[in-house]
Amino acid sequence: MPVSVAVAGASGYAGGELLRVLAAHPEFDVRTVTAFSNAGQPLIATQPHLRSLAHLTLVETTAANLRGHDVVFLALPHGHSGAITAELDDDTLVVDCGADHRLTDPAAWDAFYGGEYHGAWTYGLPELLHAAPAPGTAEEWRDVDDITGLGRQRTELAATKRIAVPGCNVTAVTLGIQPGVQAGLVETDDLVAVLSVGPSGAGKKLATTYLASEIMGSASAYAVGGTHRHIPEIQQNLVAAGAGDVRISFTPVLVPMARGILATTTARLSPGVSARDVRLAWEQVYADEPFVHLLPEGAFPRTADTVGANTALVGIAVDEAAGRVVAVSALDNLAKGTAGAAVQSANIALGFPETLGLSVDGVAP
Repeated sequence: MPVSVAVAGASGYAGGELLRVLAAHPEFDVRTVTAFSNAGQPLIATQPHLRSLAHLTLVETTAANLRGHDVVFLALPHGHSGAITAELDDDTLVVDCGADHRLTDPAAWDAFYGGEYHGAWTYGLPELLHAAPAPGTAEEWRDVDDITGLGRQRTELAATKRIAVPGCNVTAVTLGIQPGVQAGLVETDDLVAVLSVGPSGAGKKLATTYLASEIMGSASAYAVGGTHRHIPEIQQNLVAAGAGDVRISFTPVLVPMARGILATTTARLSPGVSARDVRLAWEQVYADEPFVHLLPEGAFPRTADTVGANTALVGIAVDEAAGRVVAVSALDNLAKGTAGAAVQSANIALGFPETLGLSVDGVAP
């Protein structure tokens, strides 16, 4: 019997990508789509590329309209999910693509978001590593042949009805550097991440910054100086992977591509760590991951190769002169960065194969 689905915030970019993925899923039946200002319009008026869902009409985003479904996906602006989710049934699987339930620390929420704190849900990044009990030094790590059984987030996702999807930039940085953190190969008090990001990550809101005439042929940094809201979430993830103190300089740069993230994350290597140690750790962590692919030595990813796919590509190098590892990760911010992660996590929570309805293939050219 098909799983009944409602999508809130269906008129936005994240909602549209969720619907695109769900429309191709063999077990999900999208029955309700909601919006705020666009309520009453045909879905096809706001998402004209979703021809298979042309029969749906947007209704008002209320708990009453979302109740009665097996799964509810929320693609709402930050600060809008908490009040609605509090009114949904406990036996409904609710997947929030916003930030309202990501952070475990109320003080971090207050500092970076503000407003009412609604509590943390099960984190929706299946590949998130959990701290390894051993080995904890570079010397011990060299003797490990197989770490694929070490803890990841999947166990927690398999036993939950509430999922908080990560921030897209957070996913890119986390997947890029976490193998070195779990293996104890890098110093987490000196991380630097610079990201090239497409404007779709900011949603459909009208703003001069995102006009084609402003962004084409230009690149501009924003949220500079430790102000970006994804910083505490990155710290939270790396602590889960085994870090102690996490200090990261995080700078996103808006570039003229509709969708995509290219994250370059560097970290100082721990004493005695070699390039071979680094390569081995990343290879072993991602060897069996269906959606995170480590590229061959000397190869680095392009955002174009991830468009439309639930795939993250990672390339690594060691800068011997600087004593740092360089991890370059690419993903589609709307796919693996949002909608793909939501469906991947929902698959696990519902007992479906994790890869069901999701593609590793991008769109080219």
